Amino acid sequence: MATFLLIHGAWHGAWCWHKLTPLLTAGNARVVAPDLPSMGDDITPPNVITLDYWAAFIAELVAREPEPVTLVAHSRGGVVASRVAELLPDRVRRIAYVAAYLLPARGTLAAEARRDAGSLIPANMIPAATGLTCTVRADVVRQAFYNRCSDADAEFARSRLSPEPLKPLVTPLEITPQRYGRVPRTYIHTTFDHVITPTAQRQMVEALPCDLVRTLETDHSPFLSQPDALARMLISI
Repeated sequence: MATFLLIHGAWHGAWCWHKLTPLLTAGNARVVAPDLPSMGDDITPPNVITLDYWAAFIAELVAREPEPVTLVAHSRGGVVASRVAELLPDRVRRIAYVAAYLLPARGTLAAEARRDAGSLIPANMIPAATGLTCTVRADVVRQAFYNRCSDADAEFARSRLSPEPLKPLVTPLEITPQRYGRVPRTYIHTTFDHVITPTAQRQMVEALPCDLVRTLETDHSPFLSQPDALARMLISI
């Protein structure tokens, strides 16, 4: 039985996988889908959150599994998954980057996002007064994240978004060819994406090639807009 460990993206929580999880389970897979600390229903204060804090949290879950796992990383979850693979390369069977940030060593998510001229996110992020977290302007959320979702799914998701800790977004990613580099990688492109545009996705894969590349004709949130197609794709890899 394959084990998928799902790592949600920025502003989201484990709730975003509610359509995908039963489909993977029906495909004879085991699914682990946690809230990252300080996200979703988790009450960890954002002042303690770092990229390594999140990576250590996921690495602990990986280490508990009897067999190596496939990390399924969405969006910002990509940098968390990459760091986990560096920490535990022999415990990660594969990383599936779903419209996710695929960064080289010492890259930062913030710098990659700013290079993506077509993205709706960098110009519409609102930092909190504390300087610890940020949100996204309400009037762009639907178009950015859920432009191919039903109104009901978009509203379900929009109402559950939570502030995103800022520190992981500006932390250089520490990975090496000797450890992270030996973990197989899949990239799943999303062609109607307004968060990480198709051009930016393609450029990241060109810079850090993956052994499997797939495409979904969907928005940034295929777990809501095309969960069946995403489930089939993940099970097939």
